[in-house]
Amino acid sequence: MSDETPPLERPADAAGVPKTLTHALRRLEAVGDRLRLLEKALSTMQVGVTITNRRREIVYANPAEAAMHGYAADEVIGRDAAMFAPTELRNKPLSAAGLGRIKSWRRESVNMRKDGTTFPVEILSDVVVAADGKPWGIVSICQDIGERVRAEAALRESEERFTLAVRGANDGLWDWDFRTGRVYFSPRWKAMLGCDEEAVGSEIEEWFRRVHPDDLARLRSDLDAHLAGETEHFQNEHRMLHGDESYRWMLSRGLAVVAADGKPVRMAGSQTDITDRKVHDPLTGLPNRALLLDRLDSALARSVRHQDNVAVLFLDVDRFKVINDSLGHIAGDHLLIELSRRLETCLRAGDTVARLGGDEFTILLDEIRGVARAEQVSERIHQSLEAPFRAGGQEVFATVSIGIAVSATGREKSEDLLRDADTAMYRAKSLGRGRHQIFDQDMRTTALEQLRLETDLRHAMERRELRLVYQPILSFPEERIIGFEALARWRHPQRGLVLPEDFIPVAEETGLILPIGRWVLEEACRQLRRWHLEFPSGKPLTVSVNLSPRQFSHPDLVSQVERALNASGLQPRHLELEITESVFMANPEPAIEVLERLREMGVQVCVDDFGTGYSSLAYLSHFKIDALKIDRSFVSRIDRERRQGELVQAIINMARELRIGVVAEGVETAGQLALLKTMSCPYMQGFCFGKPVSPRLASALLRRRPGEPLV
Repeated sequence: MSDETPPLERPADAAGVPKTLTHALRRLEAVGDRLRLLEKALSTMQVGVTITNRRREIVYANPAEAAMHGYAADEVIGRDAAMFAPTELRNKPLSAAGLGRIKSWRRESVNMRKDGTTFPVEILSDVVVAADGKPWGIVSICQDIGERVRAEAALRESEERFTLAVRGANDGLWDWDFRTGRVYFSPRWKAMLGCDEEAVGSEIEEWFRRVHPDDLARLRSDLDAHLAGETEHFQNEHRMLHGDESYRWMLSRGLAVVAADGKPVRMAGSQTDITDRKVHDPLTGLPNRALLLDRLDSALARSVRHQDNVAVLFLDVDRFKVINDSLGHIAGDHLLIELSRRLETCLRAGDTVARLGGDEFTILLDEIRGVARAEQVSERIHQSLEAPFRAGGQEVFATVSIGIAVSATGREKSEDLLRDADTAMYRAKSLGRGRHQIFDQDMRTTALEQLRLETDLRHAMERRELRLVYQPILSFPEERIIGFEALARWRHPQRGLVLPEDFIPVAEETGLILPIGRWVLEEACRQLRRWHLEFPSGKPLTVSVNLSPRQFSHPDLVSQVERALNASGLQPRHLELEITESVFMANPEPAIEVLERLREMGVQVCVDDFGTGYSSLAYLSHFKIDALKIDRSFVSRIDRERRQGELVQAIINMARELRIGVVAEGVETAGQLALLKTMSCPYMQGFCFGKPVSPRLASALLRRRPGEPLV
């Protein structure tokens, strides 16, 4: 018998199983458990898992793999994995050598479902190697990437749409990222400034350094205000330097994006070229003041090089306010549009006609020799306006007053040349309208004097430098003072006494006549009330107050008169308001309404400077007037010119027939007085009876005894 024990006869465990076999079984059970756990994990995965052998037969597919292709798990076992691919994408199985070389790979492809529909997938594959080191099969993980592909496609479409919008937009776009400090400027943003793509970086200074120095501070301020949350959106108009060295007007808009902590993280917006809107008049389409000055600057610079001249013509439509007020603003606009077209026909191709606003136009004549060319154009303009305009369904005739300023050296400033032409225009208007005038240095001296006078007049109201004087009005034949005309005087601290004819036109032009006129009215009413209290016996005195056309047309006139009477306690019948004939003719209908309201109040109305207007007799039948004042130009010549005496007599007789009062103004000599007495003129005033005097001296005149001379 051999000493070697057979394997089955080796020591066994309690169950009689050899220990080596038991260990092997336990190892198999552990492997099985791990396989079951692995299979459980694979079956719960949301991605598909497929195991194929080297012949591409499916030996395992988890539920997710089968379900995403529309199958049950047992339907795919043993079948060719190519069943999941569309016919055109199927290929031959890889050889063992091929599998050995590849080992693992990733690909995106298209798989097919059981119903024949397809969907995009991402597949990760790994080669399974057997114990002998040879490829056995493939484990693949498959994921449906349809949502991702659709999202990426949508993103690409959105990006393409944005790119097309950016490229096709008329506005330039910008996007400022505060986290990086970088700014995106769209191609259009760069193109509208005449910049090459490569010439503009991504710093905010690329924007700021092109902004006009006068506009930069306001631009920064508006940006800061929006970023601080003070405005709902950012908006700013500013000039930017173009590649051709000119400045273009840009409108920038933007909106900040704010993070959760309330701080802005980025800001995006647009830029629009509004140069045309900023430099052209919206009514006529002509260049406006800004564009005119830009062209004038260029013309002056050229004139230095070419040694020629530049002329500026400043035009103002005569009596345009009358046309506008009588026919309406729409008719006035039509007139301005047609006028602008006529002006254009009077110019050469290189000249410029611009509208500065209202009824003011300017013409730039470039490259001329002296003033002759400017005068020729002016004459041509006057001729072109001889034909009537159509406005408000009516024929309207319009003239213009033209001021001409011509450069001397080419080094003049544009604003100065424009100002000189404006000054010459006012001289033309003062000389009779419908004409032109060339600027000279005397005009500038006068204009500066007028400017200083205007400034001083504004201070005169504040410093109470204005005073009222009173000229007596006498009744005849008793030679009794029946009232006074209140006249304004200005005692200037340096100039001394400034007469009304020197400062009233300035007050009328600047609008200062309104506060001055209100003060005169109130002070005259107060002074007359004092005289009534001081001299209670006899017939109560009256006071005459002049109203300028601007005062008379003011909508608050009647209320001002009422307040002045109430404040002073003066009875309305003792106040006489003097107006000129031009007041009636400018706006007849409103004038009738104002006169009726004044007369209803009890105030008297007198026509001043009677006989100097062009329709003196026509309005007497339409307007209720209490008295006429014969202009001093008639009275001053009645003792020298028989014809003048006859005219004055006719006025006195007419007034008597119409039962209205008549006053002869400017009676200065005994001869004039004697003649007026023979004409039975009931009332007179003038230096023959005394100059305008202070309230104190006027009171002394009222105290004189009967028969005692006034002077």
